[in-house]
Amino acid sequence: METNYKLGLVGCGSISGTHAAAIADTQDGTLTAAYSRTESRLEEFCEQYEVQGYSEYDQFLSEADIDTVVICTPSGTHLDYGMQAARAGKHVIVEKPVEVTLERAQALIDCCKEEGVKLAVIYQNRFIEDIQKMKEVVSSGSLGKPVMVDASVKWFRNQEYYDSGGWRGTLDLDGGGAVINQAIHTVDLMLWMCGEVESLQAFKGTLTHESIEGEDNAVAALQFNNGAIGVFHASTSVVPAQDRKIEIHAQEGTACLKGDVLTITGVDSAYNPDNNNGEMSGAGADDPMAGMSHDNHRKQYDQILKAFREDTEPVVSGKESLKSLAFVEALYKSSEQQTAVCPQELYAKFSVEE
Repeated sequence: METNYKLGLVGCGSISGTHAAAIADTQDGTLTAAYSRTESRLEEFCEQYEVQGYSEYDQFLSEADIDTVVICTPSGTHLDYGMQAARAGKHVIVEKPVEVTLERAQALIDCCKEEGVKLAVIYQNRFIEDIQKMKEVVSSGSLGKPVMVDASVKWFRNQEYYDSGGWRGTLDLDGGGAVINQAIHTVDLMLWMCGEVESLQAFKGTLTHESIEGEDNAVAALQFNNGAIGVFHASTSVVPAQDRKIEIHAQEGTACLKGDVLTITGVDSAYNPDNNNGEMSGAGADDPMAGMSHDNHRKQYDQILKAFREDTEPVVSGKESLKSLAFVEALYKSSEQQTAVCPQELYAKFSVEE
């Protein structure tokens, strides 16, 4: 039996429009309501997307015609909003990262499990066509054994970006800076393609922005479980901003993702698309949403709602999202303690069966 899920969106900030457009194009979902504490944003959003608005969260959960809650608020609020939604019997979908610490993330996972509702986390980059092809090529072994991995997010955010929201760059609500906010999509892709990191040694600093608690630059040396070694960079200080880049060098060839465009070299089945259509969305400071299509969000919503309907796990479940968060937490801990840290040990402490 087909199910049309009725979704209510929490938080009407910059990413909310992308979610609304994606939901409108899904096969199995309809956006019916929105909640925000900011009356002006709520009114504008509800008028644009023709949904019912609520300025009280309890009322939103009890009165809105919804069975799924989509949380687009600052990262450090996901637990509270998500737990209330789960206890009201609603499925929960949250923007990345799932939360700002593994402990808080696991509390949300536990609550959803206890209440018998599903939890999914938005990592829409996994649904980009060339990224899925890169995953397939690396996993198939056609490039041979990976030996070196380079992943970098060298972006730019001006001071006005951080000043525009009181939560940006804070430890409580953002969880940190460039790594957990801007670079965590790339962390997720790197781990998805290359497997878990056995050990990392990191450095981080706040070098070009005033009055933020989180880092604007970080670097880490990596040792993967499969024996490969690598380097990870994250920055919001690079001028001019550059495309996100992931390079996987293997025994028989190299897969290189620049922006959203893949090239494969060194093997008979070399792949080098004759296009320059890769997105550089989010790299610059003026408008981090500029150039972002909602189509990859739509693809993930299709997968999430199908999983809800069939009572299976979404591709990025709460448990799956802990892997990238464990990497981030390990990087922060390594930098602060100036010692090597094992992300998978942190993951294992909190990862439980859902």
